[in-house]
Parts: sequence; structure tokens; C-alpha cells
Amino acid sequence: MQTIGIGELQKNMGILTHLTEALTIIDKRKNKSVAVVYPIVEENCRTVDEIAGSLSRYTNIKIDDLDKAKEEAMMEAMKEKYGFTD
Repeated sequence: MQTIGIGELQKNMGILTHLTEALTIIDKRKNKSVAVVYPIVEENCRTVDEIAGSLSRYTNIKIDDLDKAKEEAMMEAMKEKYGFTD
């Protein structure tokens, strides 16, 4: 098991993308273990597929004018938040 400090991890997050074995993250000031990170086994990883499946109902949306779509989305959010009506 590898050990790394919090500061080292903050400087180089790429460490997590190339993880092959368990990694212990420690706080060097307090000399305490903060977390243990395990690599994902690719065969069992279906998170992206599950999330994509939950958003599949939005696949037929077509946006011609992005600025107009942003404005409409903002207005819809404001209506829901503050109870405005047309």
C-alpha cells in the first residue's frame, strides 16, 4: 500500500488516474491517516453507463440558439424558485 500526503495529492491529482494499488492519504501535520483510496476494477465499473441511462430521456433535445436556451432555462429556474408565473 502506497502512502501520500494531502499536499502532494493536491499538487498532482493525476496520481489518482494511474492508481494500481491501494493508496493511503495522510495528514503529515497531525501524522494521521485521512483516507484509503482503492483503484476501480474496470469490469465491475458501470457508474458512467448508469448515469447515462438515467439521462437518456433528454437525448431528443435540439438547441438551435444556445443563448436563447440559456435564457429560457434561467427564467424557468427563477419561476420555480420564486413562484413567478407568465
